[in-house]
Amino acid sequence: MDLLNAIRSFIKVAEAGSIAAAARNLGLSPAAVSQNLARLEAHLQVRLISRTTRSLSLTPAGTQYYERVRYIERDLALAEQAISTPEAEPQGRLCIASTSAFGRHILAPLIPAFSARYPALSIELLTTDRKVNHTREDVDVSLRITPQLEDHLLARRIARIPFTCCASPGYLARMGIPTTPEQLREHRCLVFRYPVDGRFLRWGFVRDGMRFEAQFGNVLISDDIDALTQMALNDGGITRLAEFIVKPHLASGALVPLFEYRDSRQVYAQTEPMDIFLCVADRFAMTAKVRAFMDYLRDCLGEEWRVQA
Repeated sequence: MDLLNAIRSFIKVAEAGSIAAAARNLGLSPAAVSQNLARLEAHLQVRLISRTTRSLSLTPAGTQYYERVRYIERDLALAEQAISTPEAEPQGRLCIASTSAFGRHILAPLIPAFSARYPALSIELLTTDRKVNHTREDVDVSLRITPQLEDHLLARRIARIPFTCCASPGYLARMGIPTTPEQLREHRCLVFRYPVDGRFLRWGFVRDGMRFEAQFGNVLISDDIDALTQMALNDGGITRLAEFIVKPHLASGALVPLFEYRDSRQVYAQTEPMDIFLCVADRFAMTAKVRAFMDYLRDCLGEEWRVQA
């Protein structure tokens, strides 16, 4: 029996909660995963998983065994890495998860050059605004905003992205130009609903060193930043966009910035920037391939967005 593959199947079943999901993650058939589980249980002479027609759960022995073996593949990889030469090229699979907008607009254009630099890497980019589970989804590193941070993850702030409140000239001509964030409640605001908890992503501002949040009145809602951008471009209302999204629309005049300057001497309401964090499961997950990606990303973001971890 291939004991390591049998253990790998058990771990994936325990984490995914089903044989079918584990089989997809492993690239095996459900029958092969079931056979691996049966062989492992026969080898150990103990039942690890309790199965019914509708559910699957770990037995007490299975729970104990899982806690002992859950990191076995990671530990083997780290052991191999420890005896490799420091100059060894990063290789293997690298799964990067990111918020949708940052992944689509920033990471996707950068990854081809990163892949060319490290051809031994097989790279997967997962763009989503839901909560990603590093362990269950085999994610090596994730790029997250503050509301996505979790206590069990090791997070390093890697960028601070400027944001701009803006609207189209057509909307402002029809509805008037708000002069303070407090007036946003009198306008239609295009807001992002965060899919993790269903709440709006708040609009923060800083005035005279004090942070405050805008209050919304009439709103249009979406869970996609690009959809909100299109609404704004088509006179839908006022929205708040990251610099990497809004910059070309400001340059063309299709969108107009708000609340930035009363005159050349005074900033009277600065739109709060957003921090981007690079996250790994723990310190052991900061592998050579993850470090290579982190260093590459820092270099590409440039001084304007770059912050110390």
